[in-house]
Amino acid sequence: MTDRDLFLPVAAQPSVDSLVDQARLAEEAGYDTAWLPETWGRDAVTTLSCIARQTDEIDIGTSIMPVYSRSPALIGQTAATLQEVSEGRFRLGLGPSGPIVIENWHGAEFGNPLRRTRETVEIVKKVLSGDEVTYDGEYFDLGGFRLRCEPPNPAPPVDTAGMGPKAVELAGRFADGWHALLFTRAGLRDRLEDFDRGSDLGERDRSEQRVTLSLTCCVDDDPETAKRLVKQHTAFYVGGMGTFYRDNLARQGHEEVAHEVHESWQAGEKETAMDSLHDDLLSKLAVWGPPETARERFRQFTDIDGLDATSVSFPRAADSAQIETTLRALAPE
Repeated sequence: MTDRDLFLPVAAQPSVDSLVDQARLAEEAGYDTAWLPETWGRDAVTTLSCIARQTDEIDIGTSIMPVYSRSPALIGQTAATLQEVSEGRFRLGLGPSGPIVIENWHGAEFGNPLRRTRETVEIVKKVLSGDEVTYDGEYFDLGGFRLRCEPPNPAPPVDTAGMGPKAVELAGRFADGWHALLFTRAGLRDRLEDFDRGSDLGERDRSEQRVTLSLTCCVDDDPETAKRLVKQHTAFYVGGMGTFYRDNLARQGHEEVAHEVHESWQAGEKETAMDSLHDDLLSKLAVWGPPETARERFRQFTDIDGLDATSVSFPRAADSAQIETTLRALAPE
């Protein structure tokens, strides 16, 4: 049985306090980790600091923090500080995000994301070790400094996100875990082979690495309402967030649907894009329905060999009541 995690809402919430309340509710309900993505809303560091101060047992982590928005050394400092504030409950999740966010929001060039991610992971781990950081890479050339405060003991694990074969192999080789998003059971198994291969290449102890799958979930007594919310969310990612999610879905054997959704969304035909996501495919990517139906659908994703944690995520358009209902309904049994 996999761990049960919570992926705090990616959409804007009423306040930082509302995110703290959701994390506290997850702790009470028995969730293992509360993950917070960093997009173009509240920053993850401040929010997770508030969560750390108002929880006691639940682990916290970033899923994901972009590698283009901060220097690797600053990310290392941040990870060390959040590990201290949370008293050892922090896990760092990193990833490249995508050109839409990095170029249009951060104003940075999105280039060679795999190399940038690898160098960031390597530097962050050096920072967290407390040793002097000397690094000569393609993007970063550092030397002469070490962490000024005591290094965290234990150092927080460092995960990466990715969808393509090389990105997932990189996670297995250099990171302590992999964050998966928008995968069917069959598609996830294929990428787990890449992760395991990377783990072997890096001579890592696979039993100490953690693979987490994020599932879009919505529990509502009206199944059509719940289905529409997860369908809109999925279509937005495939159609509106560049080409990475489109290509990821295509690699899993759904090329025609992936391109239909993307082309329709880009043309402003969002209803058509949503209609292209037929129920059979949607059920392989997301969870919805009244409580018992949703729990049964969720259980179908918890027995995949090599998967360590399954994370309850929420549609972008879900309101606070739907988020709380879903959180409670899919809590660990």
